[in-house]
Amino acid sequence: MRWWDLERVMELEEELFPEDAWSRGMFWSELAHARGRDATRHYVVAEDGPRLVGYAGLAVVDRTGDVQTIAAARDHWGTGLGARLLADLLTAATAFECREVLLEVRVDNARAQRLYERFGFEPIGIRKGYYQPGNVDALVMRLADPATASTGAMANGEPGASATTTADPAHTADPANPATSVQGTETHG
Repeated sequence: MRWWDLERVMELEEELFPEDAWSRGMFWSELAHARGRDATRHYVVAEDGPRLVGYAGLAVVDRTGDVQTIAAARDHWGTGLGARLLADLLTAATAFECREVLLEVRVDNARAQRLYERFGFEPIGIRKGYYQPGNVDALVMRLADPATASTGAMANGEPGASATTTADPAHTADPANPATSVQGTETHG
């Protein structure tokens, strides 16, 4: 994800999360930490032709990854897009040498919880009233080893999970800089 993606990201964010959408400033703040030698964030977008259909982000602190957001356009639910976005984040977590990855998910979002469970995330707690203004609780989930999980769910028959990626010289993955990513048929950094 780059600054020029924000207009389309905001449109999808407001459509999918009308009550608790992130602000443009929140995305700018995250992207400010997503490039360079000292990067602590990894953000990607997914496109279907010229249309942005998804995005995801990861923050890293002290070798712990935290899935900040994953979103897929409603007409792409059930296509494997969410799994591809999550796999990209877990690949980045591995490049960042994360020992674990955490996330919060609404307690009423069973579909997303099933996705995370397929990747090996396990429930570890509840955050009361985490999602505001609706006062909805969050289920906190943990993945102990992102290096082994990033391919596990893909091998277990996730639709569309075998999409190939092609390197773009401007976005080629660099092990020394895990904030960069490979631009592919579905996602780019």
